[in-house]
Amino acid sequence: MSDSDSLPSSSRRRVRVAVDVGGTFTDIVLEHQGRRRSAKLLTTPLAPEDAVLAGIGELLGQAGLAWSDVDRLILGTTLATNALIERKGARTALITTQGFADLVEIGLEDRYAQYDIFLDKPRPLVPRHWRHGVTERVDARGKVLTPLDEEQVVSLARRLLADGIESVAVCLLHSYAHPAHERRIRDLLRAHAPQLWVSLSSDICAEIREYPRLSTVSANAYVQPQVSGYLRRFEVAARGLGLRAEPFLMTSGGAIATLRTGIEEPVRLVESGPAGGAILARHIARQIGAPRALSFDMGGTTAKICYLDGYQPQVSRSFEFGRVHRHLKGSGLPIRIPVIEMIEIGAGGGSVARINRLGVVQAGPDSAGASPGPACYGLGGRHATVTDAHAVIGTLAPERFAAGKVMLDPARARAAIEEDIGKPGGLDAPDAAHAVIEVVTENMANAARVHASELGRNAPDHTLIAFGGAAPLHAALLARKLGIATVVVPASAGVGSAVGFLWAPIAYQAVRSLHQRLDRIDPRAVAGLLDELDAQVREVVRRAAPDEPLHVRREVSMRYAGQGHEITVELPPGPLDAEAARALGRRFAERYAQLYGRSLPHVPAEAVSWSVSIQAGEGEPVSPDVIDAPGAPPAAPGGSRALYDFDAARLAQVPAYERAALAGGHVVHGPALVVEDETTTFVPQGFSAHASPQGSLVLHDLQRIHGESETALEATA
Repeated sequence: MSDSDSLPSSSRRRVRVAVDVGGTFTDIVLEHQGRRRSAKLLTTPLAPEDAVLAGIGELLGQAGLAWSDVDRLILGTTLATNALIERKGARTALITTQGFADLVEIGLEDRYAQYDIFLDKPRPLVPRHWRHGVTERVDARGKVLTPLDEEQVVSLARRLLADGIESVAVCLLHSYAHPAHERRIRDLLRAHAPQLWVSLSSDICAEIREYPRLSTVSANAYVQPQVSGYLRRFEVAARGLGLRAEPFLMTSGGAIATLRTGIEEPVRLVESGPAGGAILARHIARQIGAPRALSFDMGGTTAKICYLDGYQPQVSRSFEFGRVHRHLKGSGLPIRIPVIEMIEIGAGGGSVARINRLGVVQAGPDSAGASPGPACYGLGGRHATVTDAHAVIGTLAPERFAAGKVMLDPARARAAIEEDIGKPGGLDAPDAAHAVIEVVTENMANAARVHASELGRNAPDHTLIAFGGAAPLHAALLARKLGIATVVVPASAGVGSAVGFLWAPIAYQAVRSLHQRLDRIDPRAVAGLLDELDAQVREVVRRAAPDEPLHVRREVSMRYAGQGHEITVELPPGPLDAEAARALGRRFAERYAQLYGRSLPHVPAEAVSWSVSIQAGEGEPVSPDVIDAPGAPPAAPGGSRALYDFDAARLAQVPAYERAALAGGHVVHGPALVVEDETTTFVPQGFSAHASPQGSLVLHDLQRIHGESETALEATA
């Protein structure tokens, strides 16, 4: 149960539980007295709380603890993500200003593929017949031009009920400047249709640009009944079992927020599970002294890739979901929330494999999920998946899969691979399985290359940090494709995202648009806005951390007058008077020059949106680890497994090692398998593996490392 040495002493005394509900598995981690226990259960899609409650109860029983002993419980989920991507959310209506109902289709009036005459756009969350305009109008400065027609709203409430609507998104023009009309609509709906969920754009995304704001509030309304229902049911059940502490939630921005925040703003949870993985990668990168790292999280449904520089993942204010074309920006629906910048593709252990209409092996993006699951689960799944491919070639130990909770049936896996891949492609079962693994690994490598080019990164300069149930099986193969020399598989890698939740800070951010020219700024208006944002954020953080020190960061999105996009600049401390405004202008000019090579001193600068973020507690300690392979003798294998050797076209016995047996610094040379309860690490030919002092499993591509060493020696000579 490793990694306890890296926990702060205060954390060792507390009982902390983290839960990551994925599309296929629910991962649970419990930490107490420096020891980490974990569980992996199949997700229960119709009632996600069932698997969560069962898993927590199992771990508490193992530790001899009760629900009342839990000091902190952190939940993360992909429920919101899956509902959006699979279009399985609530029956949602949209209320907007009269004449703007078609903004959903109009979007940004651009084309993500300029010359594609067959271009497809993402399907809207709200169909045309459930979009309604109401009479009202406000200008960009918040002045009411046309009052709200309240009778029209009351009449609309009756129609929404007749249509069977469950949730309503309200997005009026310029509501960021004058939210009163949206709030009045909410009050009228609650009075005449109290069973409806209501989301306001002025609460969810109080920023300019109506299309991203509309898309964000629509997404919030679309997932709110499902996600909030799960959170409420879980809290009631957990309280009934004796839970004293308020459950917290992991947000897409890599911070922890309160349960109430998740119920009111579930769109902030859209990437909560992957965000936990990025936080884990940040912590591991600090341990091993790798400022440039590539986080690789592969579970049962998706694979997530995130680049870290300076030990930090990049945090963005927006992202897209449901892209029609995986690697084309603009082909998805935008969401404006704080989110860790990463790329996510449908490549997981449950990804369904097939021969497509071009006669090519395809893996994903659809997944068999937890029900019916891959064919080898024996739960009714009939189609070949990536997990079935691994079961065929021998990289998975059937008796150890998911800590023995799911007993794999290699015969079913072989039959599915032969039927779906082998026969149509003219391949025998092992070659068909190898093709599936090769294709899904190349899909992930291509996603990593595209994301690197978008961010201006160079993948070979990074250390690959792999976690999730399926990532260690593919990590070395992916690293080889990307030219990466070192792979790190953290302790408890199979439940890595849940472990990352335990390292996430308690924090919250609020943003609101207020247009201000710096040369004629209104200090009182800005001060009032910042005070409101500070109070809003402080209330959320204080509910979760009443006694911890707070760290406040104030930022502003700025541009030169006439430009259409902004850059973020940190505000100077103190009130924003004329002198502070000039200092802010200098900061903006310096930042602009850093990004674009020049500034525009002859053009006035203007502020568009203002934000306040507050974090509780201190930052993570940096305790560099050592990842160089020690000069210890080779490890003694605990057994062997039959693994298909594609060079020899036959099964061959390869050594299998218990991960715990490598703790003494022993070295493993591939081909080999390193087995633990929740995952298996595949060490290919040409790789070595050893355990670091902090408990991470470190793999080196020996050929690449030796090649780099020789190049360095030649350069020195």
